[in-house]
Amino acid sequence: MERERGITILSKNVSVRYKDHKINIIDTPGHADFGGEVERVLKMADGVILLVDAFEGPMPQTRFVLSKALSLGLTPIVVVNKVDKENCRPDEVQEAVFELMFNLDATEEQLEFKTLYGSAKNNWMGEDWKVQTDSILPLLDAILEHIPAPKIDEGSLQLQVTSLDYSSFVGRIAIGRVRRGTIKEGQQLSLCKADGVIKKVRVKELHVFEGLGKHKVSEVGAGDICAVTGIDDFEIGDTIADLENPEALPRIAIDEPTMNMLFTINNSPFFGKEGKFVTSRHLRDRLFKEMEKNLALRVETTDNEDKFLVYGRGILHLSVLIETMRREGYELQVGQPQVIFKEENGVKMERSKP
Repeated sequence: MERERGITILSKNVSVRYKDHKINIIDTPGHADFGGEVERVLKMADGVILLVDAFEGPMPQTRFVLSKALSLGLTPIVVVNKVDKENCRPDEVQEAVFELMFNLDATEEQLEFKTLYGSAKNNWMGEDWKVQTDSILPLLDAILEHIPAPKIDEGSLQLQVTSLDYSSFVGRIAIGRVRRGTIKEGQQLSLCKADGVIKKVRVKELHVFEGLGKHKVSEVGAGDICAVTGIDDFEIGDTIADLENPEALPRIAIDEPTMNMLFTINNSPFFGKEGKFVTSRHLRDRLFKEMEKNLALRVETTDNEDKFLVYGRGILHLSVLIETMRREGYELQVGQPQVIFKEENGVKMERSKP
């Protein structure tokens, strides 16, 4: 679906090894509708690469992701891409990015960002858009020079679950960055839940991200991103901590939904013609399962057991969910999107995106 729409919907992890350094790369969505994906993974980053089109310049959705990154104090590198396009205007675009960062209250250090120009399609990056280089190595060099190394605190293990994966062989997989300490295969640990409950868990396997895939390891140190199997009853935002001295990290703050839609079973004359999951139980289980990984989504039951109110960050956010469920074989009907209102100082206002 991402390829069809030409946008990023889910965040992804890959890594590159360069000059005896491991660089973890997290691809995040750019649209505010998928802000839940952005907010939960940015805590794993030490810097941000802002990719901007040399002709179009900063897009409306650029503002959202950039504001989140700057507010976390991340060091930016600006990459002006597609300088091989006709009528491109790289220098004007660079000035537009500076103005955008200034308007977003970037610090003086953040405003002194490194800018690179190039063409990903033609596999080159450089400091001058008029001079074509022969590789993208200048970008990797800029990352090593300007993006700080992970800040590692002293103390016992802390790993916050910021993403999840699923395997039919090992079940649910927790993904996160080791904030401090070391996590080892077979280790007995604590899982700090949202309600303050602390559960004892055991790590079965550990994987780190290597290239486009994963590599099994026996232990992972502070600063690296890893996937942990063997821990079933976890939620995004939970902290995997030391068994004897568990310390939970602050929960991930997610912006509130801006609209809702009514989801109900298909009770039309064409019931059962297209999908195989048609009952309210199927619909309920699928929606509540989606909430486990889609942090910006909310689901509420109604007086009618066949109808559910689904809250999301926008039309695009909810339409992707509907299309995904349709492709999985679910039959459902949806109502018109309704804007959510809130009261501020006694004034009724729409709950808007950042």
